[in-house]
Amino acid sequence: MMIAGRSFGAAQARLLVLPAIVIAGFAAWIMLPEPSDAEDRAAVESSPVIYAQNVLLVEDAAPPVESTLASPMQAAAPAAVTAPLSIAPEAKSPIEGLRMSSQSWRRGGLGSKALVTFTLRNANDYAVKDIEIACAFTRRDGSHLTDRRRVIPDTVNTRSRKLYSGVLVGFVNVNANKAKCSLVTASRT
Repeated sequence: MMIAGRSFGAAQARLLVLPAIVIAGFAAWIMLPEPSDAEDRAAVESSPVIYAQNVLLVEDAAPPVESTLASPMQAAAPAAVTAPLSIAPEAKSPIEGLRMSSQSWRRGGLGSKALVTFTLRNANDYAVKDIEIACAFTRRDGSHLTDRRRVIPDTVNTRSRKLYSGVLVGFVNVNANKAKCSLVTASRT
C-alpha cells in the first residue's frame, strides 16, 4: 500500500502511522460537545387533577359524535373516557410551607466544588423529607454560568428549622462568584 510516496508494507512504517491515527481520534473525541444538564432531565408530567378537569370540560362542551368504528373494542373505548371522574380538593404542596433562609456558599476540593450552607424552615403541619434544591452560579458581572441540583435525603420536622452546613452541591466553574439556591420539590413523610 502506497500513501504519499511511502510504502506501508514494512512494520516500521505502520508504527509511524498508528500514533497519528490515535492522536487524530483523540482530538475528534475532545472536540465533541458534552450533554447539558437539561438533556438529562425527564419531561415534566402533567398532574392528574388537571387532566381530569380537561376531560370534564370536553364532556360538557361537545356532545359525543357517532362514527363508524372498525371493531367492537374501539366502540368500548370512548365510554371509558366519558365516565365521570371525581376530583379531589387540591392539597397544599409540601414545598409551600418550606422556606430556605440564611444561605451562603464556599469553595472546597481545590476550588472546584461548591459547598452550600443554609437553613430550612418548615411551617407545615407535617414533616417534610427528600428536599431538592437548585443552585444557580453566576460570574461577578451577573452572567449565568451553571446550575446544580441536589436532593437532601433528610427530614425536617413539623414547625421547625434545620441547619445544613457544607452541603456538596457539585462541581462549579472556577469563574463562579455568586450562588443563589432555591427549593424545587419536597415530599410528605
